[in-house]
Amino acid sequence: MATIFQFARDSLTNLVSRMGTERDKASSSYYGVPLLDDAQILNAYRGAWLPRKIVDIPAFDSVRAWRDWMAEGTEIEPIEAEESRLNVRGKMLEGRIKARLFGGAAIHIGTGDANLAEPLDVERITKGGLKYLTVLSRRQLSIGEIERDPASEWYGKPRTYRLTAGDKAQVDIHPSRLVILTGNAQPDFELIGGGELAWGDSVLLAILDAIKQADGTAANIASLIFEAKVDIIRIPNFMASLANEGYKAKILERYTLANTSKGINGTLMLDKEEEYESKSANFSTLPDILDRFLQIVSGAADIPATRLLGQSPAGMNATGESDLRNYYDRLSAMQALEMTPAMYRLDEAIIRSALGSRPKDIYYEWAPLWGMSDKERADVFKTKADAARAIAGGSGQQPLIPIDALSDALVNALVEDGSLPGLEAAIEEYGKLSEQEPDEEELSAASELAVVRSPAQKGS
Repeated sequence: MATIFQFARDSLTNLVSRMGTERDKASSSYYGVPLLDDAQILNAYRGAWLPRKIVDIPAFDSVRAWRDWMAEGTEIEPIEAEESRLNVRGKMLEGRIKARLFGGAAIHIGTGDANLAEPLDVERITKGGLKYLTVLSRRQLSIGEIERDPASEWYGKPRTYRLTAGDKAQVDIHPSRLVILTGNAQPDFELIGGGELAWGDSVLLAILDAIKQADGTAANIASLIFEAKVDIIRIPNFMASLANEGYKAKILERYTLANTSKGINGTLMLDKEEEYESKSANFSTLPDILDRFLQIVSGAADIPATRLLGQSPAGMNATGESDLRNYYDRLSAMQALEMTPAMYRLDEAIIRSALGSRPKDIYYEWAPLWGMSDKERADVFKTKADAARAIAGGSGQQPLIPIDALSDALVNALVEDGSLPGLEAAIEEYGKLSEQEPDEEELSAASELAVVRSPAQKGS
């Protein structure tokens, strides 16, 4: 049995309007291969403020608050000192900027080994064994053979990277000696040929058209400023008289004098038969048009306009707080999913270089990017204190959690969130003092005993 749905299709088609057919105007639209060479990238970054901010802002924000090491007090200080000596935070900022700009960068973990083509054995690093960190861009590192073994840690990545060191011979570096940072990730390394498959795309590649449109709109608006007010003068037989060279010279001389007079005393002297008119351009809608283009750039870059443009949020009761929170949440996810795995070997090397060993209980957490106000911090402190009081129970009530365990947990929570800075050290110091000095009850009991004792007892 024939069916009327014999030629059913997944897309909407209208033969009258030609929608969905080969003659549909929209059918000519397609996505071409994006092309953006390093020269254009560099020129955009150096010469325009939008590309520079789009590259720099997320890179800076991702390392702005840095990280907090969780370890014994005697272990944290050497690790932080080692980070400061090697300028780890600054190297990561430089690497992130170059990775976002060019699509890739790497930080060389310098241990002084002679053969850089061999894998890095972090367990062999002793105290002070981490010598230097060097940031290398994608343009300085060429790739070797691609690893095709799915069981390998480096599957889809180069087995070696090749560094051209000035006039010296090329040096092969094993990927374990590099902190590999990329820009926008490639969807499938098999689809991208040449030397680009080991890296990502520049973050400017997908949004450069939006940036150009915003910059072009701003430039055109700036040009219109010169046309804000135009004087129009109608002269009898003007076009017919232009063939006379003497007439053209007289016209130029005549209106130069007229403009000079107008500029000095505001009076424009004209012949009786000449007509004068002044037209002003209307710019009332231009700011809205420019704002729309800038909002498109902000959305394409995934950076809130309040952060990218430094402008106040628009609309009633608008604070921009939710946009910034979403942005910082995305950066936090990026820290956990991209930066932490990339820095794994570097962090192991830092710990061993700082302490000479690798205690198992040492780890770090990225510091919160969103800072609470004093009122918010006070509210959190009050909420935690009330919760702890409720768990402890009132007089005559059995606590839900042993008091000692609850006390330790509450101290840890207040120290980690910064509600009471220095609490841990103060408690430790208080414990030392309490061991050395008697408390007030013991002093009071001793005083009462001294008072009630008789002279005979004192002498005994």
